[in-house]
Amino acid sequence: MAARGFSSLTRVQQQVLDPAFRDRDLRISSQTGSGKTVAIGLVLRDVVGASALGSDSPARSAPVPRAKAAEPRALVIVPTRELAAQVQLELSWLYAPFHLTVASVTGGSSYREEHRALSRGPALVVGTPGRLLDHLTRGAIDAASLGAVVLDEADQMLDLGFREELEAILEHLPQNRRTHLVSATFPREVIALANRVQTQAAHVEGTPLGSANADIEHVVHLIHPNQRVDALINVLLHHPDDQTLVFARTRADVAEYARELQRAGFAAGALSGEMDQNARNRALAAFKSGQLRTLVATDVAARGIDVQNIARVVQLDAPSNAEAYTHRSGRTGRAGRKGTSVLLISKGALQRTQRLLQQARVKPSIQPVPTAETIRAAQDARLLGELTAPLTQELSERVQGQLARIVESGQTRVALARLLAQLEQARSEPRAITNVTAEQRARWVSFRVNRGRVHGADARRLVAMLCRRGRIRGADIGAIRVCGTYSDVEVSQHVAATFAQATLRSDPRDPQVNVRLHRPEANASTLKRGPSKAPRRKHPAKKQKRRANARAGDSAAAS
Repeated sequence: MAARGFSSLTRVQQQVLDPAFRDRDLRISSQTGSGKTVAIGLVLRDVVGASALGSDSPARSAPVPRAKAAEPRALVIVPTRELAAQVQLELSWLYAPFHLTVASVTGGSSYREEHRALSRGPALVVGTPGRLLDHLTRGAIDAASLGAVVLDEADQMLDLGFREELEAILEHLPQNRRTHLVSATFPREVIALANRVQTQAAHVEGTPLGSANADIEHVVHLIHPNQRVDALINVLLHHPDDQTLVFARTRADVAEYARELQRAGFAAGALSGEMDQNARNRALAAFKSGQLRTLVATDVAARGIDVQNIARVVQLDAPSNAEAYTHRSGRTGRAGRKGTSVLLISKGALQRTQRLLQQARVKPSIQPVPTAETIRAAQDARLLGELTAPLTQELSERVQGQLARIVESGQTRVALARLLAQLEQARSEPRAITNVTAEQRARWVSFRVNRGRVHGADARRLVAMLCRRGRIRGADIGAIRVCGTYSDVEVSQHVAATFAQATLRSDPRDPQVNVRLHRPEANASTLKRGPSKAPRRKHPAKKQKRRANARAGDSAAAS
């Protein structure tokens, strides 16, 4: 570890070495970036035969004989390909002094290459649930000698629907194995799984369970829904030197936002599940090297991104739960570095987001989106500082000659003006933003649509359909929650009544789609205070009668 540049163990690494935890099933709660992968390696040290860790002359474990099936001593199950690659890399260097190999098996990879890696007799195998189960079922992995299994990021694997695969894998393993769960959060589903597969488990608290990383600043920007891209561009321009990870909800969103940023002149890339593995590897490598300053990704694809220098995380939509927020924000503020987690939300989603952040034990600050004027002022100040800073290296003869000719020509002002104009054209232009404050929050009325994820619904499709059918604008729509078989949508109070009437009529383009007032008893008074406040038209007959009576009264008074 010293050769890798580590001067001390992290808290979770120290905790797992406690003698009281030896030969126990462990539930390890540890934040992203806290050194949990090495901690996993330390937990498995006895199982894989490397019991002499830290000695001057470590004993080599007995070589694993070559066989048709691999006979690993431990399995590590992870949710994504990227995380599998990261875990394999970390455990490989950790166990290299003991001449132990680590193989990785993941969906989308070549079976031939994986069989070749398994034939070398790895002491550990890291893999995603589906591919691991495949190799176990086909006999490429023989689990008879297995001493331990680790479920890394167990909460995420359950969220992704891997419950059946995990249970099937565990049925292939020996009963006398050790079973360890590692997770940043331990919701009820993870605890229920742990209770079924572990025996007298001990809880190792590397970081307080469910706590937020103290090195992360949490910021909320309230925005108009149709200015989400503009707000993102301004946030990136306000922090031009920060390496930024941007979270989008769907694969289509990832591709669209990445294209928008590239059109605006940013070195931005995309990372999502629809990309093939080579494209994902290239995008991730470019982001790690700094060639890409911004990477747009889905929640799933971002799992396993181990980039220490991510200074900022931007979430284009509020996550569905507190655990998802903890995982997203945990991509920054790693290894003792400071970081910032930014949420871009519509004004109607503030209350729900505040409840979510409270569950995540986060206290955010609500700040305005950086304006174009603020960004330009900062850019000008930064440029002046760069141009007037003392030279740190000697100018080449060519540059000195050019400088001398410009001064001799007497056109120094013109030359400098042209240079500044070229620099102005080369950099991205900030966007005009209409800032929204918490006090400006509008009242919203909740509607339910009988279309959810199982029908292919997403926020963009719902907005397009509801705007057309309800005759409203995108800015009139607030928070959208897409569930399994339905979706809840907030509509601004000032158009809610007309929207409710318009959506009662069947739409020939979507005849199966129904839009109804959600919780009508709670929203009835809000609807009454909506656009129906227009002056009531008086009945024509009553109006004529009043005029006749008035004229008769006037005649009597004149008499």
